Parts: sequence; C-alpha cells; structure tokens
Amino acid sequence: MTAVTSTGARVGARKPSGRQALRLIVLIAIVAVVLYPLLWMLGTSVKSQEEIVNNIGLLPETFTPGNYTDGWRNFDFSFGKFFLNSAMVSLLTVVGNAVSCLLAAYAFARLRFRLRGVWFAVMIGTLLLPGHVLIVPQYILFRSLGLVGADWPYLPLLIPQFLATEAFFVFLMVQFMRGIPRELDEAAKIDGASPFGIFRHVILPLSRPALVTTAIFSFIWTWNDFFRQLVFLSNLEDYTVPVALTLFIDSTSQSAVGPMFAMSVLSLLPVFLFFLAFQRMLVEGINTSGLKG
Repeated sequence: MTAVTSTGARVGARKPSGRQALRLIVLIAIVAVVLYPLLWMLGTSVKSQEEIVNNIGLLPETFTPGNYTDGWRNFDFSFGKFFLNSAMVSLLTVVGNAVSCLLAAYAFARLRFRLRGVWFAVMIGTLLLPGHVLIVPQYILFRSLGLVGADWPYLPLLIPQFLATEAFFVFLMVQFMRGIPRELDEAAKIDGASPFGIFRHVILPLSRPALVTTAIFSFIWTWNDFFRQLVFLSNLEDYTVPVALTLFIDSTSQSAVGPMFAMSVLSLLPVFLFFLAFQRMLVEGINTSGLKG
C-alpha cells in the first residue's frame, strides 16, 4: 500500500523497473509477430485482385467486401457445404477419440494383462512415427477393403479414430488415470462392482478434464487437417474446408486469391469459437493430465 507523509510525499509507490519495461516490450513484440500473419490475412480478404499483388500492407486502399460473397458462391453450391463436411468429420473424430482412447487408457492404467508394459511401450513408440509415413499403408489397406471412394467416403478418415490409434491421447489419459487414487477402485470392488462398473462409476466421471482436452485437440487438429483429407476424398461435394480452399487456385493461373483469403478467415472462426468456449476446461485438463512442463 502507498503511505502519505506529513510533507505530502508518497512513500512505498513502486516505479516500473527497467527489467519490467524490457519484458513488456519483448512481450508486445512477440504478440505483434504472432498476430501479423492473421491481421495481414484479414486485410487481404477485403482487397481487390490487383491490390493483393501490388499492396503488401495490412490495410486495403480499396475496401472490397465482395470477396466474401464471391468465395461463398464460387462453386455450384455454397461454401457452407464444405463447412458442414468439416464439422461432421471433426465432431465424429472427437467422439471416436474420446471413447476409444478412454477405454484403451483404462486398460493400460487399471487392468492387469499379459505383456501390458510391452504393448504400452509399443503404443508410445508410435509417437515417434511421422503421420505421413502411415498414409500409404492406410490407403492401400482401405482401398483393398473397398472403403476408398465408397458411398460414404469419410470412413477411412473416421475408422482409425474409433480404434484408439491416437497414442498421444491414450498417453494423456493414462497419465491422468494414474493420478486417481486406487483406493476408489478397491472401495468399488468391495461394493461388488465389476471392472466395467469401476470404469463407469469411478474412472469415467473423474476423467472429465482429460476428455475435454482430448475433444478440443481432436477438433482443432481434424478441422485443420489437409493431407489425409486430400488423399482420401476425391469428389468435390465431399471436400472439407482445407481441401476446398485449394480450389481457388487452378492450373490456368486464374486464381481467386481474394475470395480464397476471405474463406480462410471464415474457416478460422469455428476453431476460434471452439477454443474460446472451452479455454478454461483446456487449461484445467492440461494441468491435471500429467502434461505440465
């Protein structure tokens, strides 16, 4: 607190030190560097085609909001079709990862079975494999099963998510469950609960932070995924947002760059709103899931 002497001078008021001022300047510079590409994309989305080439500044000289309507109506159907496709794939991926990874984590963290440590080490070892390495074997497998280009083309994207193939989320939930006291399991066993009953009434309610973290990361990663969706989706009406954005640039150099940036801005909104809605739960889940640095 600040005290006032008989002479009227203030005692105890702290002035910002040079180190604090330097830290503030560095933080502002980092924020500016991080936000610059986003602000540039936002400004470019309302520039004309000629100005995009000639004006590299943030603000447009001529405000062109028509890029949004042009981009939304650029195809035979509205761009909202791609948003619906991305939303469906992302939400089903969230459900698949949450259910399958939770069950797999419960087995590794609580159940006793032969070679449990070996299988857990193998699962952790898959984290070292780049995702692109698995694309070709997966494509060959799903093509041999007749799932590539099927009536519902999203099966190759969704089936792995329901088989606990995301080792990161399994590891996250295992770390979280190891922090749940085993005395709760013993108390449930005394009351006659089976392993599934323990999972249903003890582990599942207490795993909410880890589930929320898995859901948020699954949604964001799937919404932004481009390569896997490009490989498995072949029909225009089945495209998701990341793949559809590439259609604005064709081989004849007749590129609609302004509408492309406009749709890119709109594609950020679902991720931003999803993260904003669950930000507090995400922080809580990370802090309680063994991911602290």
